[in-house]
Amino acid sequence: MTIPDQQQMKRWRLVLGAAAEDQLNASRGNADAGTELLDAESRLMDEALAAIYDGASGGTGGSGGKAGTQGSGGQPRTAGLGSSSPKLAKWLGDVRTFFPADIVSVIQSDAVQRKGLTQLLFEPELLSQVKPDIGMVATLMSLRGHIPERTKETARKLVQEVVDEIVKRLAQDLSRAVTGALNRRQHTPLPSMTGLDWLTTIRRNLKHYDVERQLLIPEKVYFFDRARKSKEWTVILDIDQSGSMANSVIYASIVGSIFASMPSLDTRVVAFDTAVVDLTEQCANDPVDMLFGIQLGGGTDINLSIQYCEPFITEPKKTMFILVSDLYEGGNRTEMIRRLREMHEAGVKVICLLALADDGVPSYDEDVARKLAQFGIPCFGCSPDKLPELIEGALKGLDLQVLAARTGKGGKTNQ
Repeated sequence: MTIPDQQQMKRWRLVLGAAAEDQLNASRGNADAGTELLDAESRLMDEALAAIYDGASGGTGGSGGKAGTQGSGGQPRTAGLGSSSPKLAKWLGDVRTFFPADIVSVIQSDAVQRKGLTQLLFEPELLSQVKPDIGMVATLMSLRGHIPERTKETARKLVQEVVDEIVKRLAQDLSRAVTGALNRRQHTPLPSMTGLDWLTTIRRNLKHYDVERQLLIPEKVYFFDRARKSKEWTVILDIDQSGSMANSVIYASIVGSIFASMPSLDTRVVAFDTAVVDLTEQCANDPVDMLFGIQLGGGTDINLSIQYCEPFITEPKKTMFILVSDLYEGGNRTEMIRRLREMHEAGVKVICLLALADDGVPSYDEDVARKLAQFGIPCFGCSPDKLPELIEGALKGLDLQVLAARTGKGGKTNQ
């Protein structure tokens, strides 16, 4: 067996588990008989995977594994972490040692969902070893009413770390986008090298071009007005708390907190299921508290939330309304569509984000999205990194359907 073949066989062994080892060994050539499929390090990797993916038992509070999975002898696999904290701690250490960060996130999520390992979240010493990521924050949010007092501070630190990372990733680009859109519209007689409008200066002074010396000698130099205007635009984020929207809820809420820090924007952040919660105050003060104030899951009444937001629209042509929702309406769908249409016709920049997440566009109500698109309201998924481009273009008055086609995920903008 060649070296590539050995590596391939080892990968299959890690994928299929210990139950497949005899069959894999039988398929190897005589030259490899007696050699181990897995080396010592691979054995540790295999143990870490087996704890979650081999068998239907062994969890600490649930049996969410593959029910009915059997070994080659017809017996159910029984690998698991048991209820011991030391075992869990060792498993967390192994997972973080042997797998890259993105895979660690998936395994941790599966540990909670498949094995019911809520002990990961309820023991401070274990939670402190969990890799902070947006999926784990969503899990903490969904279990917020059950987190014991001894773990709350550790959970808060984990959420804070994820919030800080997202803010670091998005704040500068969002701030630059808003500033660029709002503060570069008019000129000022006050000179500033950072505010020099090169394009206008060159265009309006072309008649002063000196052919002999091949120099442009401007008669007047134009500078952008960099002064920040207070509350020049209103931005309303209306966020669907459905469980399927978990990652989008987190990103949208943190984006709302970034907007709230900008003096030029009057920001409102609203979350809804069958009731409406105004998160504007928490958003401006502490985004971590805001996230713990969100309850994922429940029904959906989009129409009610839009009705709640309408009084915030005092100057339609200076208002952006961003609905973050999969558009599955449990309330009055006809009224919801009417309100959004009238909002759009009044001059509000209305955008429906079916997803604000890195992992694609979720299932959504295509019929509602199609109807809204017919009225000129784009409905599409957007990654957080593309959001600054979308916001800047919308504030500059660019065509929203064109922006949706440029920034939307999966090529679907429901135009």
